[in-house]
Amino acid sequence: MEYPIDRRDAPASTQLHDKASEVPTLVAAAGPAAQFAYEEFIYGKLRNPSTRKNYRHCVHRFLRFCESRQQTLTMVTPRDIGEFLDQLPFAPATKKLYLAALRHFFDTLVSRHAVLLNPAASVRGERLQVIEGKTPEIGVAAARKLLRSIDTAGIVGLRDRAIIGILIYTAVRVGAIASLQAGDFYDVGTQFCLRFREKGGKSREIPCRHDLQTFLQEYLTAAEPADKKSPLFVTANRRTGTLNSRPMSPGDIARMFKRRCRQIHLPPRLSPHSMRVTTITDLLSSGVPLEDVQNLAGHSDPRTTRLYDRRQRTVTRNIVERISV
Repeated sequence: MEYPIDRRDAPASTQLHDKASEVPTLVAAAGPAAQFAYEEFIYGKLRNPSTRKNYRHCVHRFLRFCESRQQTLTMVTPRDIGEFLDQLPFAPATKKLYLAALRHFFDTLVSRHAVLLNPAASVRGERLQVIEGKTPEIGVAAARKLLRSIDTAGIVGLRDRAIIGILIYTAVRVGAIASLQAGDFYDVGTQFCLRFREKGGKSREIPCRHDLQTFLQEYLTAAEPADKKSPLFVTANRRTGTLNSRPMSPGDIARMFKRRCRQIHLPPRLSPHSMRVTTITDLLSSGVPLEDVQNLAGHSDPRTTRLYDRRQRTVTRNIVERISV
């Protein structure tokens, strides 16, 4: 005989999952077609966990906005979408994210005949022209200083040097570094390489230059991972100077990076992404073709690579220094 499960006795993780999977009240009130479209949109179409989290937050915030106006899904008009975007206290880029989420959400509702028309389709996003990215550049001299400041007498220092070396010499994102396994560092016969799994399902192999290869080999010799499936970089036990088996998250890597920057009095605005900016700018300044730098950065569009180029900022500073006032 099977007994019904009492959710109050379920583990906390199960209760959180149940809460996260609840259909919003406004969607539930619109009927089975709307509920199916909601779950199809959130859990079927959005396969990237980060995108799912962001789009779900955007849709839920808009639905709460509609509830405050006592509207149903079928009553939503382009005016409602526009007024919702107008009252958001965010930058234009964030508002464009909200609009994209609502367009895709209502597209799914239309395809499942839950609503007649997509009210977000005709709403124009705010004008946003990005000429240069906002991520601050750390600079070549500061990057060298940071790398050399790490005490490698212990295993934590070896780990941190290897991570920062990867940031500098591969220009990958912290998410790709956090997902590395021990087997992703390997010898292809003529050189050592790293295999990265990046956003969008991309898998890329990047050769290691000789000093990065040394950093990784010295770290792996000390860390002794259990097998090739073990996470390459794991967290440290506080105050003991030892490592445990829990893989480092992108947040862990970011906090480590900022801690190392504070130790040598670098600006607090710097982040691991600053290394990506510095590497791309340095390669372009050295005469490396844009196409080659684009391939290293993993960008599908060269315009994205140009956003990381800080050479123009140097010219602008030279101009303002010549003002004689």
